[in-house]
Amino acid sequence: MSEMHATTIDLRALADALSGALPRLDAIDQRIVIATYRVLAHGHPASMEEIGAGADATPAEVEGRLGAWPAVFRDSEGRVVGFWGLTVNEMPPHELQVGGVKLWAWCAWDTLFLPARLGAVLEVRSVCPITGETVDLRVAPDHIESVVPDSVVVSFLSPERRFDGDVITSFCHFIHFFASQRAGEQWIERHPGTFLLSLADAVELARLSNLSLAPII
Repeated sequence: MSEMHATTIDLRALADALSGALPRLDAIDQRIVIATYRVLAHGHPASMEEIGAGADATPAEVEGRLGAWPAVFRDSEGRVVGFWGLTVNEMPPHELQVGGVKLWAWCAWDTLFLPARLGAVLEVRSVCPITGETVDLRVAPDHIESVVPDSVVVSFLSPERRFDGDVITSFCHFIHFFASQRAGEQWIERHPGTFLLSLADAVELARLSNLSLAPII
């Protein structure tokens, strides 16, 4: 086994690196983050008014915060259509179902931290980029309820700089579900800097990353 495959990942250090790549959030910011996710979960673009109503903030406050953050995607009317791992626009291969509403995640790991932020169980369907096999998960806010196949692993990449408007191509495109350890190893050998996490470790990383929002989720 190569050193890359044998390395034990420090999940807390990785969670700290992920937190450090995001903007620092005060209490109002945190409420706006959660409200944005939860409005998008209805399956339509999120207006400043809707987000503000959920965050106990004015539309101007919402606009000011969202306007200062990276990777907030909008439609022609200025409504949010994509935000920090979640979008109402079709974006294969990570499909979500939330209460019968179809949404899309930016990467595999998003599907693991989003249930707590949405306060909902997610039905997740993705595709292994090596085998083409469908990966199905049912993810609760604090655990995996089911996964098929049961040999799923997750590729990952430690952020080396703060996330910006290119986060989807510079980070998200490297985070996938794989049908097996062998399939994952084949992929990371072609993508220097990436490594594999067990599904259990990826769920724990999601839990650690959500601690910054723990007072409100």
